[in-house]
Formats: sequence, structure tokens, C-alpha cells
Amino acid sequence: MSSLTPTAPERTATVSAPSRRSGRSRFYPWLVFALTFGLLLSDYMSRQVLSAVFPFLKAEWSLSDSHLASLNSVVALMVGLLTLPLSMLADRWGRVRSLVVMAALWSVATLLCAVAGSYEQMLGARFLVGVGEAAYGSVGIAVVLSVFAPRLRASLSGAFMAGGSFGSVIGVAFGGVIAVQLSWRWSFASMAIFGLILVALFWALVSERKLARHAIDDDTNTTHTEAPGPVARAPISSLFTNPAVLCAYIGGGLQMFTAAALMAWLPSFFGRSYGLAADKAAAMAAVFVLLIGAGMIVCGIVADRAARIDPARKWTVAIAISLAAGVLLIVGFRLPVGTAQLVLLGLGAFFSAGSTGAVTAMVANLTHPTVRASAFGTTTLANSLLGLAAGPFVVGVLADRISLADALQLAPLVYLGAVAVLLVGKRVYPAGVRKLATLSATPAQQTGADK
Repeated sequence: MSSLTPTAPERTATVSAPSRRSGRSRFYPWLVFALTFGLLLSDYMSRQVLSAVFPFLKAEWSLSDSHLASLNSVVALMVGLLTLPLSMLADRWGRVRSLVVMAALWSVATLLCAVAGSYEQMLGARFLVGVGEAAYGSVGIAVVLSVFAPRLRASLSGAFMAGGSFGSVIGVAFGGVIAVQLSWRWSFASMAIFGLILVALFWALVSERKLARHAIDDDTNTTHTEAPGPVARAPISSLFTNPAVLCAYIGGGLQMFTAAALMAWLPSFFGRSYGLAADKAAAMAAVFVLLIGAGMIVCGIVADRAARIDPARKWTVAIAISLAAGVLLIVGFRLPVGTAQLVLLGLGAFFSAGSTGAVTAMVANLTHPTVRASAFGTTTLANSLLGLAAGPFVVGVLADRISLADALQLAPLVYLGAVAVLLVGKRVYPAGVRKLATLSATPAQQTGADK
């Protein structure tokens, strides 16, 4: 049997009696999830704390909105450029070791942000933050999904990736408070210290050997009962020759464009349009970013439930969510300042990144386990270049030419492109599954098929 068939990802996970005797713990996968999720929080806390201190940097160094946007987007740009090669390296060098090195690097780089004395020094430190964070999301989600049943992929992917929104909430909210009470430098330093503590815990409690013992096979949904033997590695080219997975990459990246712009610019939007002080604007923005994360979790669960019989329904869920987000945000930003605008923007924020779990699950369903971190690296590449880097930067450039409020009115139009690509992906998904089945077949199966 192929490792991935149209119904295999939705089957109920079972654990054989021998695997229980092999020392597998029901608790350990959740420990892995908690620690990996915690580091993702640190990742985005270090990345998004910058948004909370925009007003302080703008005043102290006389920066334009384009300069501020570059400090934000350089991180996403480096993530986009380096995520695939570093994910491929992690597949070979060791995912646990790679995660520890990445997290240590971005935490130290965040400390460098705290002592930066100029825009140029801050840009260099943010560059290093981006290098450290480059492949964390792709390698981290590969580690998490390896120890859970495939039927939970959309839920776990949505919950894991929501860590980015929750980390952004913490980074923006606490960063704004700390900047007002102490200084913007302590905003960066506190995020760095939190990251270094988590690095130590992860290194002490997670190992490649334990992950291998708790790994779940794609085809049987059972754990390994003994040390795995050599596994044939799928070619890297398989990540780019399947039209369905290409649609998942591109559609997922486009649906992140507006969500990324919201996370970066909502503190400034509330400060300028609603006349709020920096700490209050950051706190209000944090509520909306929290809604983004909640939407990722809830929509991921909905996608898994909708796809119990037919996995292709995850495409339908992703399309519906993107349409809802686009309509709500387009209308919301065109309303005058007030309660009605806040309600529609809140609903739009909830759906703005909601298709992330479904899209990530489709990538997992359409790629071979031996190159899955690289597949998620490609997903992160698309998310970064098309969404996380492009969204904040494009809105910042437009804000210099028109206004921030007007620029945010235009951002949700990108959802139209996301919907178009996801519709194509749904259409070619069955052919994509068949293509993966051919790739995943054993030599004996391939020989039999040839006969």
C-alpha cells in the first residue's frame, strides 16, 4: 500500500501492543509538541516585538515607514531565502540538533537588537534573527507531525502555526508595556532571555532516539516497535513536480499576505487612526493577533472534521476561509473608525490565516515522509516570500505614498489570488495523490504494477 492514499490520512490511529511494550509514552508526543510550540512562541515574540517599538524607533532614529518595514521584512526575507536549504540540511544533519542551533541563534541575535545603536546595527541584528528563524517552522512541524497520527494533521498544523500569532501577541503586548515602563531595549532583551531558557529545556528533554521510538508510520498509523532500518529517500525534485503540492505552496503563501500585514501594522494603525498611545495600541493589536491564532486552531479542527471521509474537502475549507477573510477585511477597512469597523476587522482577523492548517495538511499528504521537513521548508519559503515578507513591506511602501489606512484597505485583495490557486489545487489533487502513490511504492510494488 502507498504511504498516502486519499483516505489513509483520516484513519483512526492505533497503537499495537508491542509498541506499548517498547516504551512508548502517550505523554511524550505532547511534551514534544509543548516544547516545540514554546520555541515557536519565542520565534515570533522575537520577530514581532519590533512592531510594538516602532513608535520609539521612529522617534529616536527619525525613521520612515519604509525603514521600519525593512526591519520587519528582512527577517521574513531571510526566512524565505534560507528555509529550504536549511530544512534539507536538517533532514540529514538531525532535526533536534538543528532546532536547538536555530533557537539559540535567534535568541542571541535578539539580544544584539537590544544593544543596537543605529538603524544599520538594528538591521544587521534583525538579519541574524531571520537566519536563526529560517527553518524553525518547517523542521518544527515535521518533528511534531512525526509522532502523531495523520488524521490530526490539519488540527496540529493549525495549532502549531498559531503559535506564530500567539507569540506575536505576547511580543507585541508585553513589548509595548516593557518599552513604556522600562525602555524599548528591554523589550528585546526579555524576549531573548525567554528563548534561551526554552532552548535549554528542549535540548535536555528531546532527542532523535526518543523521536524515532515514538514515530508514527504514514501507512499504518502505528508506531515503530524496533529501531528503523534504512529507508529509501525520495528525491528532492518530488517537492516541485507535483502540481497539487505547488498549488498548496502558492495558495498558502498568498493567504498569509494580509495576515502578516495585520500583525506588523495593526499597532501603528490603532495609534494613528484611533489616537491611542503606544502601549494601548499594542494591547489592542494583540487582541486581534490573538484572534488570528484562534482562527488557525479552530479552522484547522474544522478542516480535519470536514475531511474525515474525503481529504479533498480540506481544499474546500481553505477556499471558503480565504473568501470570508477577504470580504470581511475589505469591508472592515472601508468603514469609518468605530465599533462596526472593529467588529468586522476582528472577524476578518479570525479567518485571515485560518486556511494554514488545511494547506499544511495537504502538503504533508502530497509529499514523502523522508523529505517532509524540506516540503515544509518549501511551504515556509512560499509563506515568507509571498506573505510574511511581502505583506508588511508592500503595506509599508504604500503607506508612505498614500496612508496606512488606505494601504490596509488594499491588502485583502490578495485573497482573490489565493482562492484562484486553491481552486486549481483542489482540481488536480486526485492526480497528485496518484503521483505520490507511485513514488511511495516499494520496488516490489512498482515491479508488480509494471507487469
